[in-house]
Amino acid sequence: MGEDLAGALTAVTLRVGDLAGEWDRTGLLPLDLLHELGAEGRLCAEVPEEYGGWGLSSMHNGTYTAHVGGLCGSLRSVMTSQGMAAWTVRRLGTAEQSAGYLPRLTGGELAAVGFSEPGAGSDLAAMTTTVRRDGDSIVVDGHKKWVTAAHYADLLVIVGRYEDGAAAVVVPADAPGVRVERITDPLGCRAAGHADVRLDGVRLPADSVLGGYALPLSLLVTTALAYGRISVAWGCVGILRACLAAATAHAAGREQFGEPLAGHQLVAGHLADIFTAEQVASRVCEHASRRWDEGAPDQVVATVLAKHVSATQAARGAATAVQVLASAGARDGHPVARAYRDAKLMEIIEGSNELCRLMLAQHALSRPEAP
Repeated sequence: MGEDLAGALTAVTLRVGDLAGEWDRTGLLPLDLLHELGAEGRLCAEVPEEYGGWGLSSMHNGTYTAHVGGLCGSLRSVMTSQGMAAWTVRRLGTAEQSAGYLPRLTGGELAAVGFSEPGAGSDLAAMTTTVRRDGDSIVVDGHKKWVTAAHYADLLVIVGRYEDGAAAVVVPADAPGVRVERITDPLGCRAAGHADVRLDGVRLPADSVLGGYALPLSLLVTTALAYGRISVAWGCVGILRACLAAATAHAAGREQFGEPLAGHQLVAGHLADIFTAEQVASRVCEHASRRWDEGAPDQVVATVLAKHVSATQAARGAATAVQVLASAGARDGHPVARAYRDAKLMEIIEGSNELCRLMLAQHALSRPEAP
């Protein structure tokens, strides 16, 4: 990596400045900024240096992701999308595909990953998007919904049914038959470029299929979503840190009944709750990243746990921060108001709270000591 992590955090802080609120209000991130950050390898920092990335470990990438998440949830969402695309290429693609696509993702091109459909959200087994062979080509047909960063994307990694299983296909966003329809005014991460993607007879070279063959849908989804889940989890840590900073500053500086708000026990209790939420989320994310970096067999369940716990804590912590700031934090674009809306979406994306709980319950029941 060309610079140390502390320098990288400072650099992105300077780039964002105090603009995140305005980006949230307009619903758009500056495209030139995204391309610049992408070309510097800042949008998928875990990609190995040989492909133009920084080669960060999961732990260091988590620290970086949390920092960006505290600055701007929309920018962090684009980072998560870019990282998911790069991770999917690395895990599923051939060596030639990695050499072809990864330098593009660290060289300024932007990517999005399409899973969900009108009838397939948590139940991805209901997916109807198809990928079929036609001579030396493949043809993609389908409809993907709520694809983060698709509004900005140059490349779309689309998951669909293929032969007797499923496949991930890299689709140029400007290919004939692709239509990207931006979702305006989403509840949270308003500038993350959420869009619906329609694919109507999109014809591509056969080598657009990552790996070139069909995989079990469950394996493909687990592989691709794992990166998204740990990235979202660390982003929630950033949300909580931003909320804690805003709430403590406000409570220490505003007086009510002749003393600072922080001197009132009920308000102090709120601050303690936000601090506790941040600490719990941080520790569970650190555990998950250690399991990633160690290649431990339980890294998938550790990631689901981190995503579930962090998203739940972020939603509660952000709501508590709004309570502490009251009207001061209730205006559009304020960091706490953004956090409140953004955090709620984190309980839904990359596996809803309900789905995560089911997965964790299944893991608990599968352990040797389970009855």
